Amino acid sequence: MKTCAWWISIAAVATLLLGGIVLAAGTQPAKPADKATGTVTAIFAGGCFWCLEADFDKLPGVTATESGYTGGKTPNPSYLQVSAGATGHTEAVRVSYDPAKVSYQQLVEYFWRHIDPTVKDRQFCDVGTQYRSAIYWQNEEERKMAEASRDALLKSGRFQQVYTEIAPASAFYPAEEYHQDYYNKNPIRYAYYRRGCGRDARVQEVWGHK
Repeated sequence: MKTCAWWISIAAVATLLLGGIVLAAGTQPAKPADKATGTVTAIFAGGCFWCLEADFDKLPGVTATESGYTGGKTPNPSYLQVSAGATGHTEAVRVSYDPAKVSYQQLVEYFWRHIDPTVKDRQFCDVGTQYRSAIYWQNEEERKMAEASRDALLKSGRFQQVYTEIAPASAFYPAEEYHQDYYNKNPIRYAYYRRGCGRDARVQEVWGHK
């Protein structure tokens, strides 16, 4: 099974063989987006962060995305620690967006339709608590919108159960640099991984055609 972790193991080995240095995750939680730019942030987890980052980058109004780790208790985790599943963290994406162009509610609705909320502690071919889906709210308004959106899905009758976690945001640790914007840096590997993982096929099966 060609998982995100499997692919990055190859990448890490290749980097070492080439004499490169794999940077550790940031030693401090990243700061919120600069309010002077007019952008705010939202945090989501939906399996491999390469894919979720690529999906959100396509949404008008999104100004930046950042892969990272959150939701656990281990400070300053590395990818190897998170992928082992013992840190409690998820692979997550922090989305910076312009609220004049896209609302938090729209981000939440977009997020649902790019994940599989019907499974617990996994997404697509990636299995483990580190790949659980989640919406990490940063204030009461976000919490209410996220919970209302989840409840609406359940009331619609589309799903019998939604396993996506809705939890307060905690420290967000940026992932190593080689993870950032991975789909643009390594388009062939990324495309092969995403196709092999069956992400788009499963999303279509769950949600139907866009």
